[in-house]
Amino acid sequence: MNFEWLGRQFDNIVFLLGWHVLLAVTPLILGLLIALPLGWWAHRSRRIYPLLVGVAGLLYTVPSLALFVLLPLVLGTKILDPLNIVAALTIYTVALLVRVVADALDSVPEDTVQAAKAMGYRGYQSLLKVELPVGVPVICAGLRVAAVSNVSLVSVAALLGIPQLGSLFTQGFQLRFFTPIIAGIVLCVVLAMILDGLIILINRWLTPWTPKVVAS
Repeated sequence: MNFEWLGRQFDNIVFLLGWHVLLAVTPLILGLLIALPLGWWAHRSRRIYPLLVGVAGLLYTVPSLALFVLLPLVLGTKILDPLNIVAALTIYTVALLVRVVADALDSVPEDTVQAAKAMGYRGYQSLLKVELPVGVPVICAGLRVAAVSNVSLVSVAALLGIPQLGSLFTQGFQLRFFTPIIAGIVLCVVLAMILDGLIILINRWLTPWTPKVVAS
């Protein structure tokens, strides 16, 4: 590791890290907002469930680099537009979370749903106040996978010239210099761990009734 090089490149690395966070987190939020109603639809309709889950599974198998290249043709954007990356990763996030949301709602005990109805909750009230809160742990588990996946997939966009931590990989390969490659890997891992930890904290905040594990 060349720490002198890291010191000289500190501002640039922080710039790349900021873009990486933006490109990884924005699709995570957008994907969740889109997946929630789609997952609810799949949960409510047994006919729709296999269709939505099947299409989502197929979308997730599309190679990321191919999607990054094809989306500008669909969106009418330039190939170097970060919007392409946000759109592609939003698609991947939705593809991953649709089934997660549906399964989370399926995991809510029927007795709980019936109790909500007996208390006078209408459909949307039961969904927002009972079913979704009970399904939060399952949804957060899916979000953790999506967050780590997004952090990894964003780096592929460096091949298109989009600035983020993946740029350190291409720079290192071109110069045959391992310091930027190692720095990029470490920062990606740390960022993934931070996002994972934040989702765990959000899960605990949203589910205060869950028992806390006490070390003996």
